[in-house]
Amino acid sequence: MLIWQAYFYWLIMLLMKSNATSYPEPTTATFNKRILLAVTGLSPQIVTETLYALCVAREPAFIPTEVHLLTTVEGAERARLDLLSGKAWFKKLCDDYQLPEIHFNKDCIHILQDALGNRLDDIRSVADNEQAANVITNKVRQFTLDDECALHVSIAGGRKTMGFYVGYALSLYGRTQDRLSHVLVSSPYEAHPEFYYPTPYSHVIHSRDNHPRPMDTAEAQVTLAEIPFVCLRHGLPQSLLAGETDFQTAVKAVQMQLAPAHIIYHANQHSLVCGGTKISLPAAILAFYVWFMVRKLKGLPPIRWANADAQEYLHYYQLISGKNNGDYLRAKATLKDGFSKEYFEQRKSRLHSYLKKSLGDNVTPYLLKARGKRPNTCFELGLEKSSIEWKT
Repeated sequence: MLIWQAYFYWLIMLLMKSNATSYPEPTTATFNKRILLAVTGLSPQIVTETLYALCVAREPAFIPTEVHLLTTVEGAERARLDLLSGKAWFKKLCDDYQLPEIHFNKDCIHILQDALGNRLDDIRSVADNEQAANVITNKVRQFTLDDECALHVSIAGGRKTMGFYVGYALSLYGRTQDRLSHVLVSSPYEAHPEFYYPTPYSHVIHSRDNHPRPMDTAEAQVTLAEIPFVCLRHGLPQSLLAGETDFQTAVKAVQMQLAPAHIIYHANQHSLVCGGTKISLPAAILAFYVWFMVRKLKGLPPIRWANADAQEYLHYYQLISGKNNGDYLRAKATLKDGFSKEYFEQRKSRLHSYLKKSLGDNVTPYLLKARGKRPNTCFELGLEKSSIEWKT
């Protein structure tokens, strides 16, 4: 339940912070590489139904160059036997509608695994759900690394949690060219084990009720319902975009981006936490930041290097490093006549470098803010007093 609450909270926040933007529809002509990614369970028909909706019923058509499935052991076996072997419904669809070559074989069927690498027969336990989320998230992340690729994700098959996770993963990693959809099949063809797509010729199957009656698959209606999603990709650190990660870590990274900026300083431990991330700073740089924090808490005005009180800064430096620390004693000697512009700017620059390295795209609220015009520019911590928490 908490995941759903967090998702809708982020959704509302982003809609409030940004204006809706229209992007070009990804078509066959737009991207040379186009991937259909679907989660499937015991009904591999959703693959051919979705392909029909994308390639035949949709205008403009989106014809994938590759198809990939995420499923369980039994789901993989059913997909292999029904779509690739036996009656090979995947090839039948391509032949019936003269579709160009689409890469789809048994290597494109990815079986979910548990934390020990064992293939999952089903998703029943909490641990299975968590691992499925991680595998799905990383597969979506991998497919969205290529800017020249358009990804279309279907949530039509598999357990509800699988559909939720793949949709959420696309929200985390998706780009403007990516799409999310669910396929809709008219009754009584929906979920019929012998129905795979509307054929361009008459093909009779029988209903599954108490009085089976003939039905022509050529009369079935299959449509694609596209699902809008909010792109949260900009809230992820570059490390989570480029490297393997787990679902929870990616969610927390976006949560930090959207949550109000907040600083906690534990004075006894000289520990600094910005937006939930512990920041490791050298004593000289931490003292510089703490100095600005205290000034904000006291309601003091922004300062310029020329009128900054070096003794204030040294006071916090001594508290953090100790009065007999060699670096502190050298700083005390250097600042005996006050700050020089070079010394002040160097401390500020190093502070910002450390913060950017730790916080990435989330750093902006935590930087020192410039006030006024050159050459009289002053600096202060941009956060409000209410966003700074001092703990002893």
